[in-house]
Amino acid sequence: MKFDQHGPAHPRTPSGTATRGENVPTVPQASPAARRTAVDVTALLERGRTLATPVLRAAVDRLAPPMDTVAAYHFGWIDAQGNPTDGDGGKAVRPALAVLSAEVAGAAPEAGVPGAVAVELVHNFSLLHDDLMDGDEQRRHRDTVWKVHGPAQAILVGDALFALANEVLLELGTVEAGRATRRLTTATRALIDGQAQDISYEHRDRVSVEECLEMEGNKTGALLACASSIGAVLGGADDRTADTLERYGYHLGLAFQAVDDLLGIWGDPEATGKQTWSDLRQRKKSLPVVAALAAGGPASERLGEMLAADAKSNDFENFSEEEFAARAALIEEAGGRDWTAGEARRQHTVAIEALNSVDMPEQVRDRFTALADFVVVRKR
Repeated sequence: MKFDQHGPAHPRTPSGTATRGENVPTVPQASPAARRTAVDVTALLERGRTLATPVLRAAVDRLAPPMDTVAAYHFGWIDAQGNPTDGDGGKAVRPALAVLSAEVAGAAPEAGVPGAVAVELVHNFSLLHDDLMDGDEQRRHRDTVWKVHGPAQAILVGDALFALANEVLLELGTVEAGRATRRLTTATRALIDGQAQDISYEHRDRVSVEECLEMEGNKTGALLACASSIGAVLGGADDRTADTLERYGYHLGLAFQAVDDLLGIWGDPEATGKQTWSDLRQRKKSLPVVAALAAGGPASERLGEMLAADAKSNDFENFSEEEFAARAALIEEAGGRDWTAGEARRQHTVAIEALNSVDMPEQVRDRFTALADFVVVRKR
């Protein structure tokens, strides 16, 4: 299903300017409610990870060598030499949403586990290919798969994870599994559309805010929408309930990506596991950049001139930290950082409005709300 991003053509930006770290949050500030639920969110994320990981490992074990080993490295279960590790497996937001959504349908959290695993497999298929296409050498504080095992293995293992995702669902053999698979494949196609848009935008001088929001809705919103509904579908929820949960997840995904875009420029490498100014190094037309270019004014115009020159430069890969910092400062001065933080908050609000239109136990609603709060205050 398609959703309205409600993105403005021309973002409103503050009349003043701000230097890095001055009065402009890297991510939206936590509300008192969000701070109170922090411990609960940690438990929710751990529950999703604990329930999904054994099934995820069993699925990966089906892969033929050496793909099984390469996939295990990607998931953080082993190091490059094949030794077991307790690596960072990611935030586990998607598994947490999938098992939680099963409870909306009155089912046990375990009913959502196949959906959680399928979504994680698709998500990681996209990461493997994304890292290769972007030339990213680091993910989760270590070398990416293509850097360690080569581009061919990154492509093959990504393809295999996508196939496994459908297999994990369809082998359930139920009507609900068929419905869940349809939603997953629709979300996967949207994700791929978003990646294609993202790549094409890197070679354009200008991208509108609407185009950027559409791309991010496809690339991130679609799969989070699926994660938010797939457990409910497997638990027997009707399409109206699943569609509304998807709306929650879609707008949560837009909030998630807005925060990711902030972290992609101003995030702490120690927390994100990526290079400083990582999105600027890749010339990504992320929300802060697009919003800054759309704002108008001296900083916006200067930024546009610099980015246009960057596209023609033969020395871009050798730019110094100071040169990337100068571009980040112009984005901030033009209002791109502040606008993106506000957009994350706004999408969070829309997600909660959708959530509140679904009948569910209040404890389950509170957990969905806590996960949404976590998305907009995270640092990695």
